[in-house]
Amino acid sequence: MPQMTPSTARVIDPILTAVARATAVQSAPVADVLFPRVPVGQRGGKIISFSNEHFKLYNTSRAPGANTKRVEFGYSSDSFALVDYSLEGSVPIELLQEAAAVPGLDLARSAILKVRALQDLEREKQCADLALNAASYGASNKVTLAGADQWSADTSDPFGDISDAREAVRAQIGVRPNTMVIGPKVRSALAKHPDVLARLRGGAGADSTDRAPATLAELARVFDLDQVVEGGGIYHNGSAFVDIWGTFAVLAYTIPKSMAEMGSPSYGYTYQLSDYPIVEEAYYDRNTKTWYFPVTDARQPVLAGASAGYLFTGASA
Repeated sequence: MPQMTPSTARVIDPILTAVARATAVQSAPVADVLFPRVPVGQRGGKIISFSNEHFKLYNTSRAPGANTKRVEFGYSSDSFALVDYSLEGSVPIELLQEAAAVPGLDLARSAILKVRALQDLEREKQCADLALNAASYGASNKVTLAGADQWSADTSDPFGDISDAREAVRAQIGVRPNTMVIGPKVRSALAKHPDVLARLRGGAGADSTDRAPATLAELARVFDLDQVVEGGGIYHNGSAFVDIWGTFAVLAYTIPKSMAEMGSPSYGYTYQLSDYPIVEEAYYDRNTKTWYFPVTDARQPVLAGASAGYLFTGASA
């Protein structure tokens, strides 16, 4: 049985690692919007959170020989500890033309892509659990909608609700939210809401008859946001498929940050170990007669500034 040689491993592993990383970049689940990846060089450290130093007025005048005033941005709050996540893609030798031959790049790439899709789904659910936990938000940064107030009801006022939420965030961090994440049912409700369609057609009170449902770009425009993103992720809980982002809506101020900018106001991050994910050396298992491709990631999503977000629970029926 031919085994993968060190020289072969050196050729294939970097290529497959590049495939795994490219997949992580190209796939854009909501996790990458609310919790952008920030590379870190170690598996543990302090979470850098936002402070109000950005908005204080300082008298920066200095007399000859006097000390220069100093200011620190951001502060260390809780600790983070990256968690390793590993999953193996498999290629049975029955799929190969030559028994026990080293899989070609096409078969190996297919196995890696399937593993990365599952890892992305896991991260999406982890980030949703953080974002949709009402206990993480202050009283002024969350609301539960019900009945006629839900955006699936024509009598609701999504413009008033979202405007109030944006001002609540601005009052705490100095900038308005630039992003809204909505579950699939919430998207459907907003896309067909008569107030939304009327404004797209010519202003509040305009006739919305026969108007096609609003697109995500149109929703962003009418709500004065940089982007509206649908959290379309779905998973199977053993008995049924479940929407990861449910009937929630999250407003947030979030932009991709470098490590140096992490003290600036932002909703969340994913601390990601530098140069990860990686594809480890493939190995052959005689018992299962299968080649395995281990993929390892090391990360931790954190809600760095709940004051930069606003949670709508029950935004749609």
